[in-house]
Amino acid sequence: MSAHLKDRHLWVTGHFPRIARLEFPEWVEDPYPLIEEFRLKGEAADLFSFVQKGVADTAPRFDFPYEPEALALLRLTSYRDWWENRIKTQERNRIRKAQKCEVELRLVPFDLQLMGKIKELYDESPLRQGQPLAYHGQGVDQLWQDHARFLERSDFIGAFHRDELIGFAKVVHDQEVSHIVKLIARLGHKEKAPSNALLAKVVELCSERQVPYLTYSTWGRRGLGDFKKNHAFVPVALPRYYVPLNLRGKIAVRLRMHKRLAELLPCHWVDLAAELRGKLFHWRAALRK
Repeated sequence: MSAHLKDRHLWVTGHFPRIARLEFPEWVEDPYPLIEEFRLKGEAADLFSFVQKGVADTAPRFDFPYEPEALALLRLTSYRDWWENRIKTQERNRIRKAQKCEVELRLVPFDLQLMGKIKELYDESPLRQGQPLAYHGQGVDQLWQDHARFLERSDFIGAFHRDELIGFAKVVHDQEVSHIVKLIARLGHKEKAPSNALLAKVVELCSERQVPYLTYSTWGRRGLGDFKKNHAFVPVALPRYYVPLNLRGKIAVRLRMHKRLAELLPCHWVDLAAELRGKLFHWRAALRK
């Protein structure tokens, strides 16, 4: 279920508890007006979850139940420093390989032509990182609604090979921090390292804007997590708050039912489950062909 709160889009997911989360970015500087409006409107949710705004000061500032959430963060000084001193040699070589393969990177306007090419990227495969790709098979209108958010402070970067779009990234700029909210490349051009080239272009762009911080979603241990780590991102724990909106919410927090099952299990169990899930998704995708 979706709704609006103080001109911000939010989603309500789950059954018990029903958790309301803001659309990206989930950062909140002053949560009290949002909580008050939430209670007045009587939205069908038990908990309101948000992330404390800011990466320079990560100490909890609000008296609500919270859990640490690891954000993938890159502290920026200059592109040269990132290139020469911080990324892994293998990633530097992949970025050079993209240049040798004539992968061209440039800022692109967000329009229907670009959206049609982005849809082709999403429709290449129903799976990414061993998981179903949410955008696979969606129509252009639906994709447009999601990708057009925050246009006034967004940049779209395209990776092209002989005029074919083989990858793109969307970066949203905030106060003192920019966010990579989309980064995807064609699997059929993986050997040209378009993802590495796109990330390097994002770092270059943000360095030119003198942005001190760049985020790339949450931290992870596998796959995409290794990609972030090799490009000098580090985990930074920010408080994610869970504000009870009713008795059901208070009970859920007391019983720790607001946490996902993966957060309660040992890491090696989670890794094994992720591996098995990936194999299952690949098996199902193969049967549909």
